[in-house]
Amino acid sequence: MKRYLLTAIISLLCTTAFAQREYTPKLYIGAKGGATLSQMFFSPSVQQSLSLGYMGGLSIKYTEENYFGLIGEILIEQRGWQEDFEEYPFEYQRTLTYVQIPLLTHVYFGNNTFKGFLNLGPEVSYLIGENIKANFDYQNYTIVKGFPLNNRTNEQLNKEIKYKFDYGISAGLGMEVYANRRNAISLEARYYFGLGGIFSDRKSDVFSSSRSSSIQVMLGYSFRVK
Repeated sequence: MKRYLLTAIISLLCTTAFAQREYTPKLYIGAKGGATLSQMFFSPSVQQSLSLGYMGGLSIKYTEENYFGLIGEILIEQRGWQEDFEEYPFEYQRTLTYVQIPLLTHVYFGNNTFKGFLNLGPEVSYLIGENIKANFDYQNYTIVKGFPLNNRTNEQLNKEIKYKFDYGISAGLGMEVYANRRNAISLEARYYFGLGGIFSDRKSDVFSSSRSSSIQVMLGYSFRVK
């Protein structure tokens, strides 16, 4: 009796293992692009509003099991900040352009036509360019007539960026629609929270924190190659 019971248990385990491996791995390559809304977390704080930018790049997705996969991307993203001068007639926007490489866990659910998903994981990026738009001489703001010098942090206006390398965490929610078994279109909203900083943060420096953050809304296309 014990022999038959043991044989039944082994058969059940083998059947379960085979069922778990029945899923066929899939590999997708694609492209995506969209818009970003970003700002900086400065300490001491800086009066600012969200800065509009753009992003786009290539992605690769691999799904090994039901409901789970991995996504790697190479993106160009614009982040930065826009100063808020309230009632003063001054404008300043600093745009930082990064090469961005996220590596994300991809959790999905749905059917062969429509899927919802959650992406979560680390990200590294490197600054490749910056641009400043202002309607005043930000290099010499202390001598600009009518410029608000009191009760406001201004050192960031002409401060050089020291750290070009950035790292942080990304999390996104989205949906994916399949035209057929190989072609899909996705829409995703993603949030990035930077853990590094752009300015020197020694005790003698003005800023103890200068981390970036951004909201990304992306439209993507992917093609199954395997």
